[in-house]
Amino acid sequence: MSSATEPKSPTPALPFNPVAVWEDYWTDALQRSVLMLDTLRRRGNTFVAQSEKVAPHVLNFDGDIVLDGRTLERPVNYALIRIKPRAGVSVDHRKRPFIVFDPRAGHGPGIGGMKQDSEIGVALEAGHPCYFVGFSAKPIEGQTIEDVCVAEARFIEKVRELEPEAVGKPCLIGNCQAGWQIMLTAAIKPDLAGPIILAGSPLSYWAGVRGKNPLRYLGGMLGGTWMTALAGDLGHGVFDGASLVANFEQLHPENTLWEKAYNVYAKIDTEPQRFLDFETWWGSPVLLNAQEMQWIADNLFVGNKLREGGIVTSNGERVDLRNVRSPIVVFCSWGDDITPPPQALGWVLDLYDKDEDVVLAGQTIVYCVHQTIGHLGIFVSGKVATKEHSEFTSCIELIDLLPPGLYEAVITEAGPDTPRADLIDGKYLFTVEPRSLDDIRAFGVNSPEDEARFATAARVSEINKGLYQTFLSPLVQKASTEKTAEMLRDLHPHRLRFSAISDNSIMSGAIEKAAETVRANRRPVRDDNPLRHVETMMSQQISNGLKTWGELRDNWTEQVFLATYGNPLLQAMVGLKGAPADEKHQIVRDISRRGDAEALRTEVERTLDEGDIVDAVLRAMLYVARGANRGADERSFSTLKAIAASLPKALKIGRERLKDAVRRQALTLSLDESRAVKALPNLVPDDPQQRHNALSLIKALFESRDRTAEETRRLGEISAIFEPSRARVVHRQPAAS
Repeated sequence: MSSATEPKSPTPALPFNPVAVWEDYWTDALQRSVLMLDTLRRRGNTFVAQSEKVAPHVLNFDGDIVLDGRTLERPVNYALIRIKPRAGVSVDHRKRPFIVFDPRAGHGPGIGGMKQDSEIGVALEAGHPCYFVGFSAKPIEGQTIEDVCVAEARFIEKVRELEPEAVGKPCLIGNCQAGWQIMLTAAIKPDLAGPIILAGSPLSYWAGVRGKNPLRYLGGMLGGTWMTALAGDLGHGVFDGASLVANFEQLHPENTLWEKAYNVYAKIDTEPQRFLDFETWWGSPVLLNAQEMQWIADNLFVGNKLREGGIVTSNGERVDLRNVRSPIVVFCSWGDDITPPPQALGWVLDLYDKDEDVVLAGQTIVYCVHQTIGHLGIFVSGKVATKEHSEFTSCIELIDLLPPGLYEAVITEAGPDTPRADLIDGKYLFTVEPRSLDDIRAFGVNSPEDEARFATAARVSEINKGLYQTFLSPLVQKASTEKTAEMLRDLHPHRLRFSAISDNSIMSGAIEKAAETVRANRRPVRDDNPLRHVETMMSQQISNGLKTWGELRDNWTEQVFLATYGNPLLQAMVGLKGAPADEKHQIVRDISRRGDAEALRTEVERTLDEGDIVDAVLRAMLYVARGANRGADERSFSTLKAIAASLPKALKIGRERLKDAVRRQALTLSLDESRAVKALPNLVPDDPQQRHNALSLIKALFESRDRTAEETRRLGEISAIFEPSRARVVHRQPAAS
């Protein structure tokens, strides 16, 4: 009798039979081909059905429209939807509400809530009320980007009205295009929003790294935005979002032309549904008013005016991102070639010259850089939703209370050796580490010569657009009608490939019946079939060839752009100097803003030895934390929340008062740390019990994590100041001259 632990004999290999190998493979290949055609037929049916909808969305959550943008004074095709939590999910209306804004960048809405593991799903699971801002396929005639900003501001106000018990202003999540849109809104109406999360959102459009990011050269290669104007005229005042989708697809010809379809064909028994779910969103392009798209192209894609305050509202107000008072969270990825980290973060360098400027402006900026995830993965990947977005959601209160400055969010998996793991929500530890502007510069910045090239492309764009609008646009507009525009949209390659195979086509019935027969008699080939291996190898060769072609094309594009717009003669002809190195691009600086910063500095220095017990505790905490030049993590914040529930009345203050105090004390330490600490005894009360409570709070905070030697030394220094037995000694600091 054989032992239970005796190894089993390997399954004998089948004798090699060339006829059987050939027959098995081609039977499977033919069946996969039929099922692939049926998958494309189902995709076409979905495309037709989505095209007939007013708002072709992929939102996987039920909701009610609480404010229709079409009813506003300046109507827009946007709407605010209150998301209904699913069975078993409860919402606490005392928690900060979340508003997810989806991108109107060619596709329909819903990507932020396409599945349960999504931005919306994560917010609901955490107990936050959740709202969604979507849009219909067709714009309201005459609506502008500014109208959309006004509507979004009204949506935020409506959420605040609907959530009166919420502690904290609404958190805004802007995906891709929606990110810069809500930043415009927050710059115009800075007091409405709470923290802003920008997911894959470009704000600095010329930024990038040579040899990568070819999309930034597209405007220059087309001769500027005159082709945007032409597309709008041919569309009879409407711009087809399918053209934007086509631009995205050109980035990776290997995926667009081969890999995406072959992956379904190769895994035809398991992959179609996932493919169809994604294609429902990808294949539902929406429309924009021609003037909306022209504004985007002129001011952002080619003009890059957002970073330098070159955008002005209809009432003459300049849009300055430095007006945004909310904490800003930027989530980007090196795997994203549509919005690479330099484009997602370059605006910080455009607005601030020195690290101190960020603090003086009272701005809190947190960035998180993923290493591999692609642009769409930022919004739709379940792994990203359950890690990055989940951590942003659970730690949003920590982010809201951070002192002004620049930070990087570091998300690491907690293990058995992680100190105080009981204070961590979930399996990841969320930490914010202080960073400097040099850390962002390390991602890659343009040289002065390249800045001059992009500026030249912008000038050429203005000239070409002016020539087109003067001489050709009137003729094109007269020749264009609603019928010709609709015909052009129907014949767009992006739409045509979806509509070509559907139940409206002649062969649809035969394809459907053949697919039913195949499913009833399916004979998948064995994995070890040598012809299947040959197929895989050939597929890889095709993919590699297309990828190489794309890389050669991108390299050629970059070289042509650099040579053309770096030509000194062309630069001189458009009004720029021929020696770009002497013409470093400078961002406009406001004298009034500089004066406000200096006034704040003077005021902080004058009142450096003034404050109450709350100011003393915050200054002490920040001083100890600065000793290791590291930020906070969720363990520290969890400790603070636990202690806050039992604080004496003297230490309990409102959220807004607490935020103001944190920012003020952080600025105090940033300006002159030594003087701030020497003045600390002036803020500590004589009451022994208050001093004891305050010192207990400070110590408890730093017991939730490992301390460095410098933090331990500083904590001892603070303990000596707060000791209840220590007599109060007042050290008045002379005001700075």
